[in-house]
Amino acid sequence: MNIATLPSVDLHWREDGNPDGHPAVFANSLGTDLRLWDTLIPLLPETLRIIRFDKRGHGLSSNPDGPYQMSDLVSDTEQLLDHLNIRSCLFIGLSIGGMIGQSLAASRPDLIHALVLSNTAAKMGSKAIWQERIEQINSGGMIPMVETILSRWFSPGFLASNEVIGWRHMLQRTPANGYTGCCHAIATSDLSEQTATLTLPVMGIAGSVDSASPPELVEATINSIRGASYHVINGVGHLPCVEKPAEYAALLTHFIRETIHDQ
Repeated sequence: MNIATLPSVDLHWREDGNPDGHPAVFANSLGTDLRLWDTLIPLLPETLRIIRFDKRGHGLSSNPDGPYQMSDLVSDTEQLLDHLNIRSCLFIGLSIGGMIGQSLAASRPDLIHALVLSNTAAKMGSKAIWQERIEQINSGGMIPMVETILSRWFSPGFLASNEVIGWRHMLQRTPANGYTGCCHAIATSDLSEQTATLTLPVMGIAGSVDSASPPELVEATINSIRGASYHVINGVGHLPCVEKPAEYAALLTHFIRETIHDQ
């Protein structure tokens, strides 16, 4: 088990693949931990140095008092990359992980040479919607919200299968403070102006039945970035790397070979 003791937070992280390979850093969605990518990792090029981590308030990372700002999450990630001596990486961010990626790529372009924005946007939802969710969790805890959140994460077919059980347990065990802290970070962030200035290679991925970040929302952000490509995976919700890992891996592998010339 790897814990990076950073100035701002203790982050749990994991490394897979080739320790001397090109770094690929994965940032998770709200309510998930680094196991989000478990089925995807074996499908990626073996030459990559793959780094995953639990953001603050999630998984085995520390759970500082909230609320959080997006700048807190970005600073945590920047500190982790410095701690791991990563100077330039491919960054893959899903949902709030994609918001972290957008902001970090804008503020530290030296750290990220290519960016995958999956099921995310420069602005996700309104302050009122996020505040309502925060208040519901503050009053009743995570468990009453779990089925509603799962219905936004997954397609009907996946929800009807036994595969959803582990994800239900993961969500139930997410610290309420960590979850609502990150909700606040999303609610108060509009990255539209800085994201539109990005000049690095960017690929966007959406799920056709994603109700948390609908395809048109993802596409609007991707269209604001010069030269970015956009792909929709059919029949999946907010976590396509879980529902269709092979299709997701194929998109990533193609992007990797376009942007990392030693792969």
